[in-house]
Amino acid sequence: MTLKTTFAATLLAIGLFGPVIAQESPSPAGAKVYFINLKDGDTVSNPVVVKFGLSGMGIAPAGLQGDATAGTGHHHLLIDTELKGDALKDVIPMDDKHRHFGKGQTEATITLPLGTHTLQLVLADWTHVPHVPPVMSEQIKITVK
Repeated sequence: MTLKTTFAATLLAIGLFGPVIAQESPSPAGAKVYFINLKDGDTVSNPVVVKFGLSGMGIAPAGLQGDATAGTGHHHLLIDTELKGDALKDVIPMDDKHRHFGKGQTEATITLPLGTHTLQLVLADWTHVPHVPPVMSEQIKITVK
């Protein structure tokens, strides 16, 4: 059973949002997520401010009190990891490599170990599942000195 299925089953069991979560969340054609203040190859120092850009969609909160409005989502910052294949059909994990911004935040201040890191943004629906097709930035490399 996938995390999305488990999440859906839990909500169904308590009688919430049954028909909504069984559907994929489509992304509008041309929707883009991007880094506003960072670019591939940047050298930065801690703490690192990361500003999230979005065009073609809106920002909405996640979770049980979330907003299932079509064409909306919230940001996830991937650090030194990537999502591909079947992982794009499931709930994005919540850990140090998968940072969630489910309150609708459009920037974050993070501390990273010294060295080179990859960063990527992924927009997800109110259930923390990427849209179809996924709205993802290019993966960039930054160096923290």
